[in-house]
Amino acid sequence: MRKITSIAAAVVLAAALAGCGGSDGAGATDEVKLAGLWPLSGPNATQGTDVLHGAELAVEIINNDHPGLDLPLGPGKGLPGLGGAPVKLITGDTQGKPEVGAGEVDRLVTGEKVAAVIGSYQSGVTLTASQRAERLGVPFVNEASSSVALTERGFKWFFRTGPTDETFARSMFDYLKARQAAGAQVRSVGVFHSNDQFGNDGAGVTEKVAAEAGLPVTVNVGFDPTAADLGSQVAQVRSKSPDVLFVLAYTDAAIKLMKTLDQLNYYPPALLAYGTGFADPAFATGLGALANGASTRAAWSGEIAEKRPAAKTVADLFQQRYGAPMTENSARAFTAVLALAQAIDTAKSVEPAKIRDALRGLDIPGEKTIMPWTGITFDDKGQNTGAAGVVEQMIEGKYRVVFPADLSSVAPIWPMNRAQQ
Repeated sequence: MRKITSIAAAVVLAAALAGCGGSDGAGATDEVKLAGLWPLSGPNATQGTDVLHGAELAVEIINNDHPGLDLPLGPGKGLPGLGGAPVKLITGDTQGKPEVGAGEVDRLVTGEKVAAVIGSYQSGVTLTASQRAERLGVPFVNEASSSVALTERGFKWFFRTGPTDETFARSMFDYLKARQAAGAQVRSVGVFHSNDQFGNDGAGVTEKVAAEAGLPVTVNVGFDPTAADLGSQVAQVRSKSPDVLFVLAYTDAAIKLMKTLDQLNYYPPALLAYGTGFADPAFATGLGALANGASTRAAWSGEIAEKRPAAKTVADLFQQRYGAPMTENSARAFTAVLALAQAIDTAKSVEPAKIRDALRGLDIPGEKTIMPWTGITFDDKGQNTGAAGVVEQMIEGKYRVVFPADLSSVAPIWPMNRAQQ
């Protein structure tokens, strides 16, 4: 009986080790499984696929030798701290639904035995998915959700590599100060936002930073992200005529908004978006010339990549692999995967607690990333304190950096409708 019990225990232990790739107890493992959780179907599938592509490219760079790439884990194959083990990305489709995202965390952690989770693009989905990871005691690294509330919950397993909406808002209001100094009229602002976690949180942050800047918010309009028509909401904005309109919208609504502005022949002097739908390649392709003039905050830019050898190499690899330019969303996912992989390599373990501790101690200098950041270091809330943003404007079908001045490539077009003439 003791022999049978010992055999059974050995089988259970072997299965548990195999679930995380299998370890020989000396820092080596067969493979490291990471979960990638994004909207791969539904209305935000184009953004989710773009994010996935950035994550896939990071895994390809980790697993294969790129001797000339000056990034962590670029040279060499696999994770040296785990005997050269490769990383395997296992994806889950949230469908853009919070409850589905939480369910996928359960499946990936308990069924696939992943070491950590990356996701989930949309703030509302990230909110519930990370709650489930917190209960399961598994690191959750967020790449693109910018809701400030995500890092205000006292979680111990949640980390965000990218900027928050407040970081972005301060960058955009600094941009407005620069425009005022250049002679532009900026006396009031308006907010146009989706009625969800992302939109409501972002609207609140905008009002907060606007008050600090001494700019009154004369109109704040929320809309149903599934609404077929935005005419009445845009009319509310037009009635107040703000000098600057801040927008928080995913792709479908972003495209509808620009079409509605054209139909009503109304354009605020400036439109500043919080990325998301405005950063989706489908925004420009779906609108053509109507996209011109819109501005958005960004955590990454192809123009900035031209100034950093490693960023340019990665952007070129992305173009070669997917036949499309790297975007802010794909760059942020790439960065999150690479940061998580470096933490696992430092931990020399796939044990969740050791990975979490390594994330807490992570310190990657800005020049060792592809982002225009000072680096990647997490505070006690799990927020990367080195993340930052720039402002871009769509000019002749392409986003160009217009702020800050030391990173800009062109002067901004103000008022925005001049960009469509």
